[in-house]
Amino acid sequence: MAPVSTTGRRIFQVLDCYENQTYPDGMTGSVYGQTPPQVNACRPQEVWQSYDIIFTAPEFEGKKVVKPAYVTVLLNGVVVQNHTEIWGPCTWKNVAKYRPHGPTGPLSFQAHGNPVRYRNIWVRPLNPPARKTPDQK
Repeated sequence: MAPVSTTGRRIFQVLDCYENQTYPDGMTGSVYGQTPPQVNACRPQEVWQSYDIIFTAPEFEGKKVVKPAYVTVLLNGVVVQNHTEIWGPCTWKNVAKYRPHGPTGPLSFQAHGNPVRYRNIWVRPLNPPARKTPDQK
């Protein structure tokens, strides 16, 4: 197997893992090369799947990471990543280090040659919840 090369900083797996075992941090719902999903929630081929990703970008002060990236992933309504820390750019058999970048950028979906079709892809920023002081109701 050759190392995976990608332009995306974060890679989320979308290959066919229904009754199809692969290495844990390469399964559907994994943060590629870093964190396996908590459960395999894949449905059979030719059945619609849903994949929800809630991503929080890392924050930097100069070249220093002051807050790492986090992700929560729901696959077919099942939480497979719960506020999982992302250690840096996703690579194969290597833990890459963060390089300072802005709050937006590429996300990659890797399918390993499996036929995958998408519909209703939404990308939208989420505003942080307003914080209330104890005396506010």
